[in-house]
Amino acid sequence: MPSRPRVFASRDLPAAVRQRLERDYDARINDSDVFLSEDDLVAACQDAEALIPIPADPVSANVIDRLPPTFRAVGCFSVGTDHVDLAAARRRGIAVTHTPGVLTESTAEMAILLMLGAARRAHEGEKVLRSGTWQGVRPTELLGMELSGKRLGILGMGRIGEATARRARAFGMTIHYHNRRRSDAETELGAIFHETPDTLMGASDVLSIHAPATAETKHMVNAGRLAKLPEGAVVVNTARGDLVDDEALIDALKNGHVFAAGLDVYDGEPNVHPGYFGLENAFLMPHLGSATVETRTAMGMLCLDNLDAVFAGTEPPHRAA
Repeated sequence: MPSRPRVFASRDLPAAVRQRLERDYDARINDSDVFLSEDDLVAACQDAEALIPIPADPVSANVIDRLPPTFRAVGCFSVGTDHVDLAAARRRGIAVTHTPGVLTESTAEMAILLMLGAARRAHEGEKVLRSGTWQGVRPTELLGMELSGKRLGILGMGRIGEATARRARAFGMTIHYHNRRRSDAETELGAIFHETPDTLMGASDVLSIHAPATAETKHMVNAGRLAKLPEGAVVVNTARGDLVDDEALIDALKNGHVFAAGLDVYDGEPNVHPGYFGLENAFLMPHLGSATVETRTAMGMLCLDNLDAVFAGTEPPHRAA
C-alpha cells in the first residue's frame, strides 16, 4: 500500500475537516493551536509534503526557502494569500491554493453585526449591564445611531460587498460603492457607483470596507479620507487590517468625527493597536468573520479539495500560485 502524503496543519481544524485530513493523509496537526515561529514552522514541515496555514501564520520567503525538496503545496485555510510569499513559492515550484467563495455569507453577517454593534453602542450597553450599575431606562442613556435611512458606502463591491449590500437594504439603507470596475445593472440593484474612494467617503454615513489587501490598498482609509466622511459616521472593517491607518482612525474616534468603529480585522494581528482598547466607541471582535461551523467546515473541505488535486497531479480548483 503506497504511503499517504504527509500534511502539516499549523492549527487545529473543525472536526469534520480533521477527520477527512486524518483519513486521507498522514496528518500532523498543531494541537496546541498556538502561533508557531518561522523556525517552528520549518521544523514541523521538514518531513511534510504540504502545509495548511491560517493567515496568522506567515509563510515567508525565509520559510519557503527552507522547506524540503519534496515539499509540494501550501493549502491556505483562507481566502487571502497575503500571508504567503507567492513569488518565493513560484520559484520553488510549490503550489499555493486558497478557499474563495465560501466565506461570503458569514462575513457579510459579521459586517452587519459590526454596524449594529458600533452604531447602537452595544459594547457600552453590555458593560453597564454586567457591571451591575444599570438603573433602568433613561431618556438620554447611550443614544446611538439608527441605520434606517442612512447611506452605506461599500469600499470594494466583490461577493462579500454585494452580500452586505443585500442585507443592508433590509434596514432601509441606500447603497453607494466604489470598485475597480462598475457592476452591471442586474448586480448593482440601484446602488450608486463612485469613480474614486474619495467621493465615496462623502456619501457614507456608514463605511464598510471589503477591498482586497494589496500594496496599492495599504492604508487606503487614511486621515485624509476619514476627514471626507460625514461628521458622526461609522466605520466597519471585515476585510484586512492594513487597509486602515490605525492612528488616523483612533484620532477620528477620539475627536468624534467618526462616531464609532466596528472592527474584526487588524493591522499586524494578532497584535492590535493598543489605542483601540481605551475607546468606548470601538466595537471590537477577534477576526470572527468566518467563524461559523458551516463556513469553517466548508473552508477546510475546499482546502482539502485543493490538496487532493495537487497530489492527484491535476489542477487544483483554487490555485493562487
